[in-house]
Amino acid sequence: MDNTLGYLKEILSNYADDHSEGRFIYKKLIEDAYKSEESFVRNLTQKEMNFLNNILPKEINHAKEVQDEKRAYELNEVYELLF
Repeated sequence: MDNTLGYLKEILSNYADDHSEGRFIYKKLIEDAYKSEESFVRNLTQKEMNFLNNILPKEINHAKEVQDEKRAYELNEVYELLF
């Protein structure tokens, strides 16, 4: 798993308990061996993409607020692929 998907997996673990879509996406990341964020995004349903479109801007902003530019950059990589 590349670094980008590792960051995504980490933030999704915070959503897995309370959001079914977060749980489904988290499970995909754990069970499948994605070699890149592109292959991961291609395997998402529209509902899962919508969920990520909703949470990623918040998580990117949070990473910037705590001055974790690397995390913000990596999460933004996934966010851009959703479009």
